Amino acid sequence: MAEDHRRLVKEMAQGTLLDDSGFLKEIVERVLQEILEAEMTEHVGAAPYERSEGRKGHRNGHKPRTLRTRVGTLNLLVPQDREGTFSTRLFARYQRNEKALVLALMEMYIEGVSTRKVKEITEELCGTSFSKSLVSSLAGRLDAELEAWRNRRLEAGAYPYLFVDARYEKVRVGPRVVSQGVLVVSAVRDDGLREIVAVEVDDTESEATYQELFRSLKRRGLRGVELVVSDDHEGLKAAIARHFQGASHQRCQVHYARNLLGMVGAAKRKELAADLRSNFAAPAREQALGIASTVAEKWRSKKGNAKVADHLEERIEECLACLSFPESHRRRIRTTNGPERLNQEIKRRTRVVRIFPNRQACLRLITALAVEQSEEWVTGRRYLDMEELRGHRRKEREETELMEL
Repeated sequence: MAEDHRRLVKEMAQGTLLDDSGFLKEIVERVLQEILEAEMTEHVGAAPYERSEGRKGHRNGHKPRTLRTRVGTLNLLVPQDREGTFSTRLFARYQRNEKALVLALMEMYIEGVSTRKVKEITEELCGTSFSKSLVSSLAGRLDAELEAWRNRRLEAGAYPYLFVDARYEKVRVGPRVVSQGVLVVSAVRDDGLREIVAVEVDDTESEATYQELFRSLKRRGLRGVELVVSDDHEGLKAAIARHFQGASHQRCQVHYARNLLGMVGAAKRKELAADLRSNFAAPAREQALGIASTVAEKWRSKKGNAKVADHLEERIEECLACLSFPESHRRRIRTTNGPERLNQEIKRRTRVVRIFPNRQACLRLITALAVEQSEEWVTGRRYLDMEELRGHRRKEREETELMEL
């Protein structure tokens, strides 16, 4: 019985407070004002109008200050002193809440929630109105932090494997909605960990775009690149040849297979896919080329499949650069599937936004996702054992020296 009575009293008290938000706001406002006055008394060493030999300063009126809280916006009067040395500890505590609120808004924006929806949520949480423009402004405060991350110095000793991927997003530019190229570059470092090294949004995926991207990466400290994995883009390949001389280019085998399978009817795709798998599974480049030649002749003999045969003979070599690297690494460097999780996250979030209001909004969202993924990679498990690559290179040098004797 006593327990039921206590529960009833508690529920009644909670109901009174929650039903009358103005009453609760008044209580909180009064308590905080008293705290401010007590802090000033402690600071100057005397209460208002008190004469004291231990006085260390003098009051000098009040300064109005609003504070947004869960019970609404509070109107407080912050005491001032003549010397200007008083600083309340109260707001330092509440600033953490304010910062948390700002971060929550930003995170909701990153999650793809529309700014109008964020406005509704913040009004529920804080009992105060947030305009759409203010929410967008708060989200924009991420820009400086994200830009610093994009321009950070790349500190690893070397980045042997580089993965370049591109996708397109719809962005509003003036009165038009256009496609913007989103370029994401990730790498495997010499310690075997992965890291996202670049995120850019540009008008188009062109040689000039990639030239500038690679110049920027090199200025920031990118070095030691031995293999660049990407799709078949002529401008990208030209930029790789210019900026990473001596590095190999690996065309993504998955993209290559999709392109080739699209050249035949559905009834023949299973057979062609099996032929490609046997080709990609070859242990060495010479064997892979031999298999490709045999497969090409086979398909040339099939009526209407000369184009497939020509493509195999002329372009398959672009997919075989990975065979010059340790066998244990090949499965992870033969395609651009490594950054696939990031691509899935980008797609999941941008599907909610659909059309970005401007390029900066697109860059902000994708960079934030890239930061999160990169930090997970850098602090996570080692992706590849790079000692195997170093041992592979030593063996190659020894074989070359023996041939020269």
